[in-house]
Amino acid sequence: MRLKSVCVYCGSRPGADPAYLADATALGSTLAAEGWRLVYGAGDVGLMGAVARAAQQAGGETFGVIPQHLVAWEVGKTDLTSYVVTETMHERKKVMFMNCDTVVVLPGGAGSLDELFEVLTWRQLGLHEKPVFLVNTNGYWDPLLALLKHVTDQGFADDTLHGYYEIVPDAAAARDALRRALS
Repeated sequence: MRLKSVCVYCGSRPGADPAYLADATALGSTLAAEGWRLVYGAGDVGLMGAVARAAQQAGGETFGVIPQHLVAWEVGKTDLTSYVVTETMHERKKVMFMNCDTVVVLPGGAGSLDELFEVLTWRQLGLHEKPVFLVNTNGYWDPLLALLKHVTDQGFADDTLHGYYEIVPDAAAARDALRRALS
């Protein structure tokens, strides 16, 4: 049986709320405990580093993908189970997505938003049917959810857009949603 893999998009910074780091750590531990491989951006900083270290400490498999130009900036975590260095950000995103069964988005910045919107767009275009989960730690994604509603209310996307992602409040709820998605 093939190992199930969860791609995690998240910040390369810890963020202002300690709950973000707590959810990243809990998610990493959960992935390992459930026997799911972590696929992520291979950084050893911020929430990225926290989720990877937690997965490793719990004995989990880790698959990191980082573009060459970010190896120093995001402190490429070379002690992963698999560590891939790509030439470009586009290649990084493709390799991460092609090596996962589902996507989880923790709090993050422009890069996390870019990754999220790319997988939502691909889903809208019928290019995949992988589940996408937004971990809405302490309401972090509430402004984004309001924007997505505005987009559909203004006729720039069908209401089906909202069915391409599921909102979960924290890492524990993400675990339950992933169990349903990956069973």
